[in-house]
Amino acid sequence: MVFGAPYDGTSSFRKGSRFAPDSVRLAYDNLESFDPRYGVDYGEAAICDLGDLIELQSVDEMVESVSKVTSHIFSRGKLPIMLGGEHSITVGAVRSAGNCGMIIIDAHSDFRDSYHGSKLNHACVTRRCLELLGPGRIVSIGTRSISREEFESPEFNGVRFIRAEDVRKQGVQKFFAEIRKIAGDRIYFSIDMDGIDPAFAPAVGTPEPYGLSDCDVRDLLREFSKNVIGLDITEFSPQYDNGNTAMLASKLIQDFIGSRTS
Repeated sequence: MVFGAPYDGTSSFRKGSRFAPDSVRLAYDNLESFDPRYGVDYGEAAICDLGDLIELQSVDEMVESVSKVTSHIFSRGKLPIMLGGEHSITVGAVRSAGNCGMIIIDAHSDFRDSYHGSKLNHACVTRRCLELLGPGRIVSIGTRSISREEFESPEFNGVRFIRAEDVRKQGVQKFFAEIRKIAGDRIYFSIDMDGIDPAFAPAVGTPEPYGLSDCDVRDLLREFSKNVIGLDITEFSPQYDNGNTAMLASKLIQDFIGSRTS
């Protein structure tokens, strides 16, 4: 079940991710509906678009709104695909996901305890998810930006951070076994589009050079899709796009759906 969460109230650099859900939908509608790799016609897939949540002013209220709708989806045995919005909204989905592990694609560690006076700032999402899930259950892939405050936090080692540089050197497949051991058989998968190199995804809230390739993220989705209980794509700001970021976000969703059927 797809829904949009149009919120960018704590974005600290380039706002605009509140406009992303419809931009991703438009790109998705312009992809070919048949994929011979999976033998899937997406026009016949059981996908329901619930539309967008109301954009609220408070991040606390927005996270709670996400928590309520994802709880409703989970309770019916369905899989939520959330179109962000900034990364803070992920906390709401993880709150309602129950017992699971987590895979995060992100350039930043997002491990601040508080930022600009808010514990639900987009720069705090990994730390909040660690508090919800417990240590040793989260893998964050694509890291290349960490503050001293985050790095020196006693809780920092509760998350396995895999640097983008190491993925480039060793190949993403090298880490599959380790990721599976940590994230387990029931996984919430969160994609912050800035985890991907700006050459592939230029239109993000906080771009960072030297990132993951589009195919790295695709291969991760393919490998773990059958264990994924929920997916989100966040931090895409359409006004900075040349069209590439929207198409990549929509193609990743399509690959995720297709790989679950093969």
